[in-house]
Amino acid sequence: MPHPPALTSTLALSALFLFLLSSTSQAHNITRILAKHPELSTFNHYLTLTHLATEINRRQTITVLAIDNAAMSSLLSKGLSVYTIKNVLSLHVLVDYFGAKKLHQITHGTTLASSMFQATGAAAGTSGYVNITNLKGGKVGFGAEDNDGKLNSFYVKSVQEIPYNISVLQISQVLTSAEAEAPTAGPSQLNLTAILSKQGCKAFADLLISSGADTTFETNIDGGLTVFCPTDAVINGFLPKYKNLTTSQKVSLLLYHGIPVYQSLQMLKSNNGLVNTLATDKANKFDFTVQNDGEVVSLETEVVTAKITGTLIDEEPLVIYKVNKVLQPTELFKVKTASAPKDVADGPDDSADAPGSDDSEDQTADSDKNGVEGLDGGRLRMVVLSLCVGVMLM
Repeated sequence: MPHPPALTSTLALSALFLFLLSSTSQAHNITRILAKHPELSTFNHYLTLTHLATEINRRQTITVLAIDNAAMSSLLSKGLSVYTIKNVLSLHVLVDYFGAKKLHQITHGTTLASSMFQATGAAAGTSGYVNITNLKGGKVGFGAEDNDGKLNSFYVKSVQEIPYNISVLQISQVLTSAEAEAPTAGPSQLNLTAILSKQGCKAFADLLISSGADTTFETNIDGGLTVFCPTDAVINGFLPKYKNLTTSQKVSLLLYHGIPVYQSLQMLKSNNGLVNTLATDKANKFDFTVQNDGEVVSLETEVVTAKITGTLIDEEPLVIYKVNKVLQPTELFKVKTASAPKDVADGPDDSADAPGSDDSEDQTADSDKNGVEGLDGGRLRMVVLSLCVGVMLM
């Protein structure tokens, strides 16, 4: 028996309202949460300065161990670089959910929780784990795993909890960790070509050095840089074409593989469209289109379509991806005709790696998925809205 039109409309609108409400409730902004608490303002400031706030906001199921201004002053008095401070603070971001209730009901009274310092691969061994232990009198102690078992900080209060999404807890002191406080090289101190050479992109690195293009890449790191690196097999197959270019054309081609802004994989997926490159110069556009199909991110020129096959490093403001083809701009190469599709490889297609990942590092993409695979939040809501409207018109 069909439902009356009024009831159908009510049910449809109720379903839509609940869906939109639930999708909205999943969002969080650590900067806004902490802004309500002046005593945590220094901690809040350094989360933004180190770009940890962005990482926290894009993740789900996370716990932030906030420290007050006095505790932050003690940390800052050590004269650590901002990059080392980032490591210390990332130890205070746990990649699991601990609300106040769970904190006081830990199985067996103690547990080790992985921090963002551990999850990103920056920590050596297990030094990025945090020991959480229930103590006599209702206290809860915290200590870095590499702190000789000492619990040097204690639970103060719950700042805000969005169950199973984000929990912000205040603790009494900065977690002490020799590993986290060790001197850390800043982005401009990183050797870009050395990183490329060690991760299967030595041929590309050698071309950057021999052409002098490496200098342009290096000078853009501090302001934000995204690099797309064709692997050795791809470069070796492309060399005959490369050798036919003039010196200036070779430099332009190499610069075409860099974007002068930081673009995480999630940012690339959610910001499809044309992007300028390091080769862009006035009328010489040297741009290409970023497009994603679910988890696969493609870089499309009018000549060739390349796919991102792995991530070599992702430490804002620098991120380097492996791609399975050399990016070829229309300013230097002829557009493929219909009889010769632009997907035809100009060398070996090194696409055996899983899209958007790399087997050499422990990426945390699985914990960052925010819903149905292949659909971002906006498109999923549109699908539900369309279904609801369809039901209302029945």
